[in-house]
Parts: sequence; C-alpha cells; structure tokens
Amino acid sequence: MWLFNRKGSSGFSSSSTAEEVTHGVDASGLTAIVTGASSGIGIETARVLALRGVHVIMGVRNMAAGRDVKEAIVKEIPSAKVDAMELDLSSLVSVRNFASDFNSSGHPLNLLINNAGIMAPPFMLSKDNLELQFATNYLGHFLLANLLLDTMKKTARESNREGRIINVSSEFHRYPYPEGIRFDKINDQSGYKKFQAYGQSKLANVLHANELMRRFKEDGVNITANSLHPGVIATNLFRHNTSLADDNPIRVFLESAARLVLKNVQQGAATTCYVALNPQVKGVSGEYFSGCNLAKASSMAKDAELAKKLWDFSMNLVNK
Repeated sequence: MWLFNRKGSSGFSSSSTAEEVTHGVDASGLTAIVTGASSGIGIETARVLALRGVHVIMGVRNMAAGRDVKEAIVKEIPSAKVDAMELDLSSLVSVRNFASDFNSSGHPLNLLINNAGIMAPPFMLSKDNLELQFATNYLGHFLLANLLLDTMKKTARESNREGRIINVSSEFHRYPYPEGIRFDKINDQSGYKKFQAYGQSKLANVLHANELMRRFKEDGVNITANSLHPGVIATNLFRHNTSLADDNPIRVFLESAARLVLKNVQQGAATTCYVALNPQVKGVSGEYFSGCNLAKASSMAKDAELAKKLWDFSMNLVNK
C-alpha cells in the first residue's frame, strides 16, 4: 500500500483505515442500516460503526452468516449494539418486507449505507426478472431508500441531527455501456457484457445519490446523499475465475503480489466510514468520494437529466 500513502485535503489517504478516519468520533445515539454486512467491507463497516457507538442494523441475505458476524462483533466489543435482519436486494418483495419490519420497529434511522453488491456474474435474472447486477446493486437500494425516507426525515427532524445516505459505487461507474443506462435493454441477454453491466449499476448508484441530493435540497430536508469508490479490495480476487486452482503457483503469486498494492478490508471500509461519520463531511451532499477525499465522478454521472430519467424509470419498475 505504499503507492497510496499520499494524504489529501481531508488529512487521510487511500491507505487510511476505517478506525483511523473515525478516531475520536462519538456516534452513540445514531442508528445505521448497513446492507451486505455479512461479508467483505460490509463486516468492517458494521464493526467500526458499532465501535463508535452506532446501533447497527445489518441487512443480510444469509441470516446464519449475519448472526455469526454479530456474535464476533459483540465478542470483541461487549458494548456493541448490533442486530441482523433478512434482506435480499435482488428481490423487491424482500426489500419491502425488510423496510416494513424496520419502520414498524420504532427505531430511528440516521444512516443508510447501501453497501451490498455483486460483481460481473454471468447473465442472470433476479426474482423480479431484471438483470441481476442492476437489480441487486442499484434497484433494490433505490427502493429501500425510498421506503425508509419517511423514517429518516422524521429522525433528522426530531433529533436535529443530519441524516446521511451513502451509496457504495465504484470507479467502474466510468465504464458502463456506451449509452450509460440501457433503459430499453436492461434485460438484453444477447448484448450483455458483465463488466459493462456492472459499470451501469455503479453509474446508477452515483446518479441515485445525486438525484436524492437535489430532492433533499428542494424540500429543505436535513439529509445528505453521497456516493463513493471504496477501492479495489484484496479479497475474493478470483471468486468468478475458476481457471486457476487454489494451489496453482500462478494464482498464489498473483494474489500475493496484489496484496502489496490493493487495499485490505480495514482500508476498503475507510471511505464508507469517513463519509458516514466524519464531521468534515457535515453538510456535504451530492458528491463522490475516493480514498477518504472528495473526487470527481464521470461527466455522465453528473448528468442531472440522466439522473432524473433514471429516477422515473426506477419508480416505474418498482411500482409494477
């Protein structure tokens, strides 16, 4: 990680860890939902938020894995407040059930961290017959945010504390299909390219945050919405590559070399935790972060008309 030690204006860099960027922050009294909190950077995000006093609700597809993560966090941090609730982002019914259960629980909601995602699988359809990456990475989170907004607005109003929505995107948002969002070809299997489809879903994450920001400012709501690139994390590097066996010398070498330049999980969760809790980000909305600093998203990601078109398109999909 010596390549990424250069600090930005925030005082942090791509090699900063989630604990470092939240050092000294007392977040007790806050409640957060973290999707995809049972694996990868989601676990570290949940752990560090709990360490800083946040009541963390983990939205997880695999409840057994979620319970294991909860037990591990509480074992390390006895004072941690962590709960797991079932959430499958690829199913709009599951998203609606999760939101209904959460809203009826009476819990406040200060932070919504849309972290869950899948990357570059073969062409598959979700339970709602939508291309799986678009459905899981973007549309499920779009619906989740919409269904939780009233609770977030009420929490922000009653607590007089800023709410924050964080969409975990990727630098891949720069490399979608040429037209950006394939509104007329979302389910086109013949033209499916797994990495461009991933880029499309991550572009949608940025556009979603930007459109939320516009609406919040218009309505005078004390909630911010931002997106971020967590970095390339040295975990499960070959999850979708079965051409090299686990003990293949080439694979072992590549994974060892990768760990010299890629982020570990503690560094991978840093930008998410920075945007969620650091006081430097107070009042900042509609921005894109990388390496715990402000960064520039692609010109397509900043297209306000495209963001509005995606919003309307998404509303039609979730209301069908």
